[in-house]
Amino acid sequence: MAGKTFMTNPLSFATSPILEIEAGVATITLNRPAQRNRLNNEDLKTLLAHFETINEDASVRVMKLTASTKDQPKPVFCAGYDIGEFDASTANAVAFEAVPDALAHVRPVTICALNGSVYGGATDLALACDLRIGLEGIEWRMPATALGLHYYPSGLQRYLSRFGVLATQRAFLTGRPFTWQQLEKIGLFEAFCNESNWHAHLDSLTKDIWALAPMAVQETKKSLNEIIENRSDLETLRAREELTSQSEDFAEGRRAFMERRAPKFGTHGKLT
Repeated sequence: MAGKTFMTNPLSFATSPILEIEAGVATITLNRPAQRNRLNNEDLKTLLAHFETINEDASVRVMKLTASTKDQPKPVFCAGYDIGEFDASTANAVAFEAVPDALAHVRPVTICALNGSVYGGATDLALACDLRIGLEGIEWRMPATALGLHYYPSGLQRYLSRFGVLATQRAFLTGRPFTWQQLEKIGLFEAFCNESNWHAHLDSLTKDIWALAPMAVQETKKSLNEIIENRSDLETLRAREELTSQSEDFAEGRRAFMERRAPKFGTHGKLT
């Protein structure tokens, strides 16, 4: 993997989410561990800016979303939106919704590296990613109705499409947390790992995704999102199929198959 490095603030003190881009992989780290990585309005703006930076960098093929859990008694990936900043105005509610909506359509493949428990709106960040790995021992809770809140429409849609009907009903209509074993049974996660193999598994998954044909991955991701959201059309899907079938990446894939070697894909074609 080749690329450049872009880093904002270090992890040594609390900040808005940090972005690092290196060797074709972008990593966003939530960085308020003392506040259980609870998100405030400035953090939401920062995340949206990071997504835009990643979308504009054609070298990025994989994006990871994770969190600093330094000095936490029990690791918490994110405790959701800072309810102290929620003033019941429509503007604030829409502002949070915009973040998982944007995350769901980030150009590269996204992995939520859930290295701690997750609560509230932050669960939708995990759902908005394409793939997820989790740390054994974490829990997942959606307390919207316990707080007197009807969740926003796109979040409900993501819950139903990823979590499934029965698990979504349990999440919202009981407010009870899910254990990591219950989450594993749902099939939402690529894997659950312990601390000893966490980094190795995340690195392996990242490398496997990065090694795929970039145009085919990007076009397929767009089509999958459109099908999930019930806004696809056959003509567009066929056009993407034709585009990739005529690409240099596909030619390289065929050559590699015949020569019994790993393909070496470039960024052939314009990625949009």
